[in-house]
Amino acid sequence: MSNFKQSPSQKQPTPEPLPQILSPELEFVVQFWGVRGLIPTPDSHTIQYGGNTACVEMQIAGKHLVFDGGTGLRLLGKNWLQQQSPLNAHLFFTNSQSNRIQGFPFFAPAFKSENCFHIYGTAALNGASIKQCLCDQMLQPHFPYPLQFMQSELHFHNLTSGKVVNIDDLTITAAIINHEQKSIGYRVSWKDYSVAYLTDLSKIANEADRKCIAQLAKNVNLLIANATYTTPAAPNHNEPDFHWGTAVDLAKTAKVNQLVISHHRPDDHDDFLDQVQIEVQSVFPKALLAKEGLVLAIV
Repeated sequence: MSNFKQSPSQKQPTPEPLPQILSPELEFVVQFWGVRGLIPTPDSHTIQYGGNTACVEMQIAGKHLVFDGGTGLRLLGKNWLQQQSPLNAHLFFTNSQSNRIQGFPFFAPAFKSENCFHIYGTAALNGASIKQCLCDQMLQPHFPYPLQFMQSELHFHNLTSGKVVNIDDLTITAAIINHEQKSIGYRVSWKDYSVAYLTDLSKIANEADRKCIAQLAKNVNLLIANATYTTPAAPNHNEPDFHWGTAVDLAKTAKVNQLVISHHRPDDHDDFLDQVQIEVQSVFPKALLAKEGLVLAIV
């Protein structure tokens, strides 16, 4: 059974860089750079958990994988510029909603000619490819510089449900987990370890979605999932349902070793999320709420 090592709790919104040379016991590392859903929330009440939107980095046997490109991608890019050049990395998007792609125009390594990035995603609900969606948000009047200003080598890959991507000894399996949002979930496998990134879980999923979710999550060492919300309205903090039941039920059914709940609502402040973590751990002890700077090493 794998063990997880958690870094000390981060009290600052900008995480410390990972060491450039990882020791053997840290060959598979997951770091959270953005954990907020919908919109960025810079605020004095969100410092502990962070206000940047979705971005998760995985360093596996010297390879760099990134899942989603919310505003946390900007922080990751700054960190990478300090550590390593040239860069060769793989960016996987779950969907093309703004909170998943809005950090891409500010991803500084993409403007360096010596770098190379492979970018993966599925077609949006309107049929636009991941490349088209990233291009559109960089057009005037939304952004001053088009995607063509990025001097790095960019390779775009269109994913379909069930697609398997092999990167040397890594296997990344993609599947649609939410047909209403056309959202992809991922399972990353290396040696005897696996991580599932399923951040568009719905309280009500059709049979096809449930089957894909179960296959991606089965027996993983780490499940990264979202709490499910029925409305973007401000939460009623007095209600008994904290919306984490779907993720916990999946973690139990799939027999995962560790659960991290991410994509927190914009109005969920630090004290409230502390309380949610207590509630979640009362029914699933090996659960955490994601924070910017949280580092988990699978060893």
